[in-house]
Amino acid sequence: MGSTVDRSVIRDAHRMVVKVGSSSLTGPEGGLDGFRLQALATSLAKKAMSGTQVVLVSSGAIAAGMVPLGLERRPKDLATQQAAASAGQGALMAAYTNAFTMHGVQVGQVLLTADDMHKRSHYVNASRTLERLLELEVVPIINENDTVATDEIRFGDNDRLAALVAHLVDADALVLLSDVDALYTGHPARPGSERIPLVAGAGALAEVDVSRAGSSVGTGGMQTKVAAAQMSVAEGIPVLLTNAEQVHQALLGEDVGTLFTPVGTKSPARRRWLAHASSATGRVVLDDGAVEAVVRRRTSLLPVGITRVEGRFSAGDTVDLCDQRGSVVARGLVGYDADELGPLVGRRLVRDSALRSGAPAPRPVVRRDDLVVL
Repeated sequence: MGSTVDRSVIRDAHRMVVKVGSSSLTGPEGGLDGFRLQALATSLAKKAMSGTQVVLVSSGAIAAGMVPLGLERRPKDLATQQAAASAGQGALMAAYTNAFTMHGVQVGQVLLTADDMHKRSHYVNASRTLERLLELEVVPIINENDTVATDEIRFGDNDRLAALVAHLVDADALVLLSDVDALYTGHPARPGSERIPLVAGAGALAEVDVSRAGSSVGTGGMQTKVAAAQMSVAEGIPVLLTNAEQVHQALLGEDVGTLFTPVGTKSPARRRWLAHASSATGRVVLDDGAVEAVVRRRTSLLPVGITRVEGRFSAGDTVDLCDQRGSVVARGLVGYDADELGPLVGRRLVRDSALRSGAPAPRPVVRRDDLVVL
């Protein structure tokens, strides 16, 4: 923790991702609050006009659709959530377009699903699209495609999406706007709780109370925001958590909210995708020697070090590499189908004998260039 915090990493960021939650955009009745949305757009438009490339990850489609559909509270069933998202997405983008256009800033809508992050080809395509929008001085406004999404609505949240987008566009900073102005030493409503201005290192998170629940129109809570911050700082991206009412001060680098400082450095784009965005389709359990080789010596994984194969996967899929206790120690792109790999478990393949017999030369299960240690 710290009392004097340098916020220049936020103020001077060349490219930043800003995430805003539903509760920061809606009024007491659940519909869009035009004044709140206009205030946010004004602050972000000024930042964009100053030369900063801004990417906005915005919740609010389902909340915006509640009033037109006559819903008094956020629906719990998937079909009604999708219907509300369909009714609200157009209204949300129309409001943003009008608000940004008043300042001469163009916006573009980008709807993403989990597949756009999990599949490498989709991930690269999304990255290319966002890069071009930023080159054209357009502010991309990103949301999950809630109209057709399934798992995202039931289990996902836009805090995680914002962290993944920060990785995707190689952002210099991530700003998470919530209905809470900062992290506190206890529940914000509890007497004696104090604002935490700085979280420097993973150990500092032990002092953070993340028990505050999300709002009635949102899906996240403080826990999802801390998790998103952890994903970002692990890749060298500083994170500022504050509320939407303080976004102007936050972007100026003033002492508001909680700043999470990086605990790692940026990995190559491919390794960032493997570590955080890819979805594992199976598990490969390693013996202690293979764990040592993969994690410590960063070598390729060979069949001799495998004790068990779990799940159904094809060559080129992402798999988790686990130790004997079941803990995931690494993730990588597997070189074999599951059915092909099963008979090779624990075998020491000799290249010379394979060549003499005319069989294909043995290959690593996971090449070290296709592997990331977690």
